[in-house]
Order: sequence, then structure tokens, then C-alpha cells
Amino acid sequence: MPYPGAAVTTMVSTGTIRIGDRVIGPGHPAFVIAEAGSNHNGDIRTAFALIDAAAAAGADAVKFQTFRADALVARTSHPIATLTDEFGKFGKTVHEMFVKAEMPLAWLPKLRDRAGERGIMFLSTPFDEESADTLAGLGMPAFKIASYEVVHLPLLRHTARFGRPMLLSTGMASLGEIEDALAAVRGEGNDQVAIFHCPIGYPVPPAHVNLAVMDTLAQTFGVPVGLSDHTTGVAIPIGAVARGATLIEKHFTLDNSQHGPDHGFAINPDELAALVAGVRAVEQSVGDPRKVCLPSEQLHYVRGRRSLFVSADVAAGEVIRREQIVVLRPGVGLAPRYLDTIAGRPARRAMRAFEPITWDDV
Repeated sequence: MPYPGAAVTTMVSTGTIRIGDRVIGPGHPAFVIAEAGSNHNGDIRTAFALIDAAAAAGADAVKFQTFRADALVARTSHPIATLTDEFGKFGKTVHEMFVKAEMPLAWLPKLRDRAGERGIMFLSTPFDEESADTLAGLGMPAFKIASYEVVHLPLLRHTARFGRPMLLSTGMASLGEIEDALAAVRGEGNDQVAIFHCPIGYPVPPAHVNLAVMDTLAQTFGVPVGLSDHTTGVAIPIGAVARGATLIEKHFTLDNSQHGPDHGFAINPDELAALVAGVRAVEQSVGDPRKVCLPSEQLHYVRGRRSLFVSADVAAGEVIRREQIVVLRPGVGLAPRYLDTIAGRPARRAMRAFEPITWDDV
């Protein structure tokens, strides 16, 4: 019985979308989104630095989050909205935490322009219709929808009407809910949709990631599929690309010790650069499915493989005995598989010790 995760299947997804000048889908480079989120800490200089770091790392896009706490979270005393768990240090309630994390709308054109100057695409996730309107007015090339909002069908329909590509995270969603989300977007005449497998947790243990779900999503919906990753480190998203992920989203920060709910599990700029480099290396390494000896292996093919040699001088016409044949490197003679075929045959010519045996010699 194979160990858990041993089975590797090929994702079946023929669809592509276009974000700006980038084609996203099977056979194209993975689109890497550096998720800055709310890690700006309310300081636009930090937001600029995040953009600069994402661009320097080679990410394709840098993404923030656009929301108004009052349009996102109720001012309620319900126990579930009271933060007494690991998030309690960021506020007494969920509403209070999001108030602290809000990004001023006046920043958005400045951040967009900074990203343009640095040669990186600027994205931001809208959490309400007004935020979507603001981002559309700023020329967002695509809209990323968070996992929590994938069941907010009114928001999906509203945002889809702008006709921009829609990137839907699907954490916690059932296949039926994903189907409903895709129907809501397509119902507005927008078929430019990709979906992210997005296990929720801050961080997510590797054993809970289940990259195989990407296969299910691709086979079920036939759209580009990626991974929005909440694990620590960079191994999981790089592995996801090897498995066929066409988009990668990863939270990053300038400093893991900073105060805020997303800093602790985010990667730092050096790790982001390593992630991008790893993704590009994996893409190059997937290559051709044919099993052949590569041109780069030809020298080693001959030098490192063994072949048949005579271990002592052999006279012309002398029968080559089994004990006179040795199997040694390099592979310039007959392959070892012919040992029993050669043993007992007469030599056509005189051979000196440690000469390779060829078909011309017997």
C-alpha cells in the first residue's frame, strides 16, 4: 500500500486567462503574487517598501487588501467575534482588529504608481462593492477574491461586471459552493476565471495542505488552478508548481517580528526571492515526458556505464572463456547483458588485456 501522498496525478485544465500581458494556464509560467495584505502596519512608507521588495524578488504582482471594517464586520458582542484566542493580541473584537488593519483609500493610486515604477503589477482584494468600484476606477487588471468572500455571490456578481479576470480563493468551500461562485461570475458574462486551492490557517500545517485537491479542482472545473499558501517557508508552493499550479500567492513581510496577524507566518523578502527562483527552476525542470538519454548525459553515459573487457591477453582464434571477461567502466565495449553470449566464442583477432570487446572481435 503506498504511503500517504505517494500517488501523483496530472491536473486536467485546458482553460487559460489573461492578466495584462500575461497568459495564465497550463504550459505558461506560474503567476506569482506577493501578498502584502495588511502588513503595511498603517505606514505608507512600509507599503512602498513591500512593493519594492516584491519587485526585487521577481514576483509578477504585489497585492494588498482594500476593505472598510464597518462594511466587513459587525460591531457585535457575539462570542465568536470576541478575540480571546491567538488573535486577541490584535484587538478585543474582530471589528477592532480590522479597523487597525484598514488601508486608507488615498494610498491606492500612490501604491499603484509605485508598483508601475518598479515594473510589478499592482493588485488589491476588494471586500465590498464600494471597494471594488474604487479599484476598478484605478485600472485593476484583475480582481482577487478572498476565500471568506467566495460565497458572497452579490459581491462576485458586482465585481465580475467590470469584465476583469477573477481570481477566486476557495478555502473552506465545497465543490458546490465553488460551482455557485463560478456560475455567478459567468452569469455576468465574465469567463476569465481562475481558482486557488487555499487551505485556511495561520499557519497551515503541511499535512493539512492536500495539494491533491488542485487535481480535483482542475478536473472538475477546467479552469486555471493555483495555490494560495498559508504554510511557513517556501517548500509547499514550489512543490505546488511541480504538481501543476499555474498561480501562486504567498504572504510576505519585511519583518516577522512586527505586530499584526499576518506577520508571524509570512515569509521575508529573501524567502520571497527564493520562492520565485524555486518556482522558475521547477518550471524548467518539468520538461519533456519522454524518457531519453539527454545530450548533457552523453559523456557520463559512456564514461560511467560498464562494458565487457578481456582480463588477459587472448590469441586470435582462442575461445574466450567466462573467467577471461570482466565488466568494467567505461562503456566503450559491449553491454554487460551480452556477457553470456560472448563467453565461449572464439576471438577473431589477438586482444591485449583490458581491451574492450566489440562484435567485430568475436
